[in-house]
Amino acid sequence: MQNAPAHSGPLRAVAVKVPHYLNAINVSESLFAMPFGYIGMALASHYSGSGGWPGWHAFIWITLAFLGVRTLGMSANRIINAREDARNPRTAGRHIPAGILKPLEVGAMAAGGAAIFFIAAWQLNPLALMLSPVAAAYVVLYSFAKYYTWLCSLMLGFALSIAPTGAWIGVTGQWDWQPVLITFAVMMWAGGFETIYGTLDYDFDRANSIKSIASRFGVRNAIRTTRVLHSLSAAALLAVGIWLDLNVFYFIGWMVAVILLVYENNMVKSGEPAKIGKAFAFNKYISTQLLGFTILAVAPPFEGFLPW
Repeated sequence: MQNAPAHSGPLRAVAVKVPHYLNAINVSESLFAMPFGYIGMALASHYSGSGGWPGWHAFIWITLAFLGVRTLGMSANRIINAREDARNPRTAGRHIPAGILKPLEVGAMAAGGAAIFFIAAWQLNPLALMLSPVAAAYVVLYSFAKYYTWLCSLMLGFALSIAPTGAWIGVTGQWDWQPVLITFAVMMWAGGFETIYGTLDYDFDRANSIKSIASRFGVRNAIRTTRVLHSLSAAALLAVGIWLDLNVFYFIGWMVAVILLVYENNMVKSGEPAKIGKAFAFNKYISTQLLGFTILAVAPPFEGFLPW
């Protein structure tokens, strides 16, 4: 019988840990914000006369940029917040506090994500490359916000909302104001659901001087704040469709998104933790369906079908 290769042990150890690496950065939660990045990409292609499709080169490198910067941000978050995660019963089972992954391993993931992000930006265009260090720095530094300001949920929302503007720049290579409105919409949407999610740590945050809207103003007011933020998000998304003269399919997606947001906010109005967790996971349906309808809105067979 032949002996196993000497390197099979380390390789097997890495392979066994791959699911832990992916879970540590919540890859499944990419379905929250990544669709908005693709919305930015599709609208940029539509706006520049490419019919909603930027070509495989832009699509592949924009996708890698999303994945790289998300890996950087989430890995940094897990390292920066590891001490609080260990003390918080809700997060004590996360990979670093539980000893499943070492900080050095998560740091290596962050470095790899940063490398992929910078290479992708370089492959897209000079403006994307020039702005990439700013985006990379922000997705790392926002994790410190909860130690200094109760606006941290909005700062997280902005970290997620970079995606559509980044994708727009990745396609066009220039700065335009239309994606800024999309970014505002995503910031309000993501900041809203992060405000809801933050209510789960109300007692821990107050006991440990962690800043949040809930710990500063109370759970009820945090839930009311989310309604305001989501209303602003809905208004901004409507304005995007009007500004870019999108057809009826986009507005159908917008109406579905509004219905889902109303349902989500009604779901959490009691402040029950189980319903809050369910509502948080519910957000992926909002972004993915809006992406689907946006693609229909800019697809060449339908793009001239205006609602007015």
